[in-house]
Amino acid sequence: MSIISKIGVVGAGNMGSGIAQKIAQEGLTVVMVDTGDEWVKRGMDNIQRLLREAAERKIFSPDEIGRILSRITGTTDFQALADADLVIEAVFEDKAVKTEVFKRLDRVCMQKTILATNTSSFYVREFAEATSRPDRVIGLHYFYHPAKNRLLEVIPHGKTSSQTIDRALLVAKLHGKTPILVKDAPGFAVNRFFVPFLNEAARMLEEGLADIPTIEEGAKRAFRIGMGPFELMNVTGIPIAVHASATLGHELGPFYATAGIMKSQMEKKANWDLSGEVQEEKIAAVMDRLYGVCLGVAAALVDEGVTTMEDTDRGAKIGLRWALGPFEIMNRLGIEKTFALVEKVAEKYPDFRMPGLLTRQRQSGRPFAFMLVNLAIDKDMATITINRPEAMNALNETVVEQLTERFSEAEQSPGVSAIIFQGAGKAFVAGADIRYFVEKIKAGKIADIVDFTRKGHQLFRRIEDSNKLTIALLDGLSMGGGSELALACQAIVATPAGSLSFPETGIGIYPGLGGMLRLGRLLRPELAKYFIFTGATMTASDAQELGIVTRLVEPSAVDEAIRNLIREGRPDKYRSRPIPERFALWRTLFNAENTAALLKGKIPPGADEAVASKILKTIGKKAPLALKLVNQIIDRQAKVSPDEGIEIELDRLGEIFATADALEGLSSLGRKKPEYKGL
Repeated sequence: MSIISKIGVVGAGNMGSGIAQKIAQEGLTVVMVDTGDEWVKRGMDNIQRLLREAAERKIFSPDEIGRILSRITGTTDFQALADADLVIEAVFEDKAVKTEVFKRLDRVCMQKTILATNTSSFYVREFAEATSRPDRVIGLHYFYHPAKNRLLEVIPHGKTSSQTIDRALLVAKLHGKTPILVKDAPGFAVNRFFVPFLNEAARMLEEGLADIPTIEEGAKRAFRIGMGPFELMNVTGIPIAVHASATLGHELGPFYATAGIMKSQMEKKANWDLSGEVQEEKIAAVMDRLYGVCLGVAAALVDEGVTTMEDTDRGAKIGLRWALGPFEIMNRLGIEKTFALVEKVAEKYPDFRMPGLLTRQRQSGRPFAFMLVNLAIDKDMATITINRPEAMNALNETVVEQLTERFSEAEQSPGVSAIIFQGAGKAFVAGADIRYFVEKIKAGKIADIVDFTRKGHQLFRRIEDSNKLTIALLDGLSMGGGSELALACQAIVATPAGSLSFPETGIGIYPGLGGMLRLGRLLRPELAKYFIFTGATMTASDAQELGIVTRLVEPSAVDEAIRNLIREGRPDKYRSRPIPERFALWRTLFNAENTAALLKGKIPPGADEAVASKILKTIGKKAPLALKLVNQIIDRQAKVSPDEGIEIELDRLGEIFATADALEGLSSLGRKKPEYKGL
């Protein structure tokens, strides 16, 4: 796959400039084109304003902002797009205007250029038909604000080639987006249920079921969101909601058509009045009505094959910031209640039919089961994808169970010679699911944590010892259990975005899935202690230098690197290797005698005081009991076989999770600085 070096964006409005900004933020070169200098200037001004705001929040430094802006070229010259690898059309929602843009791009751009539309209202195929390259036309639907919102709907039409889809998914990953694959259908996936959410709120107001403050509050409680439908329309613009619902109504029927009161409000050119008191007695009815509509539509679009349950939920959680996706909400409500709420909607609107998916699920009597780990086999390669990007692919019981199942399927496939593990979205795997640990500790079920970890060890040992080459594709950050999964593979192919880290001692526990064992065997105990005591990030470059990463390549060269590894055969993972001189200081500082001093809060004799003081400050923020156990376990593991080393980790697991520090550290994550008492 060729390198993506230049991306074009046509349209410098809020969406176009936001898309260009995000692309540049992630290190790619982008050309933003509009028809007039004043529009280009406005787009550049918008980007600079948002970057200044980001600097005020300490997201970017002034130097970083300078580098971002240096990657953006604003121009009125369409010829500047001629050599772009991908061009994204992001002009306003006018079909004729968009079609002319595609015709012009088709004339200007080289034949290999992929043309994409950010439309939210029209069929992608209609723009593809206006070009001589329908196989290289695709939909890339961004969500507001595109510089901040991670969701991207990737929409191939009937003639889009598989190579174009792969390139679009690669571009999504390169600029930090979480893609969901969606059929070229009205409303695609997210707008298909989000627009009826807005529309039904207006209808409830129109019918007098409740007033605006009550509907707002009901919506917030139902979906655990910060803004209700009327405030959202005020922020994004009522005309946008009217246009979207009118389009859906035209394509799908009266149920989706715009509420009269919404049209009237648009004609007034005024925002909705959000003031007033909430009528508590009407909240339940509002919630039920919104549930019936949104959950019913979500089930319908999956029933029609527009996208999957998992991607529907992902779209809601990432794109709309719902706490739970529609199908997760259905499981929480129960299928019987869900069916009853949707049935009321079907009774109210004759053109809305009960989705067959709900009928079948009700007959089964079971909640929806989600596929979080996918397996794809292409000739001799099996790719296992942990597809939980909204949770950074964190490991929980379901993920480990499905990983085990998919791995067994891949191993048993006779034509497969290599099994690749990868994570969806920006992360490889960001460790284990912390909520799982907290819930088990509070429920007094630490034995479940030990059992869960034992199953993980069994899987990781199978991965390490498999007769088929196992490769971790480390093209995003990994932490804790994710780094342990990568280390369990026989080889690691990484991109510059990849990294490894072990932050467990900072949250009151220790790496329990073989991280200490394998890092100790790879780097020897001293460096293993350094990385686990401090939680320091090991970049992909560091890991290659240390001999942990087998191949470090650019994203476009991943496939070739994997193919070369398959041809070369299984590498000697634990071969003797020289440790680069620049790591010698850490090896010395974490030898047995010096580590004992550090654990007592003392600078080791003869150590560089500045370096040792910095290390003491770092480990002073870690859980002291976890540090002591790490030291003991790594030392013991160095003298025994791998299987015995695993048992040493498991033997102390119940002990560490039973500490007050473990609950403190795990519960504090993302909320406050933990206060460890060594208890």
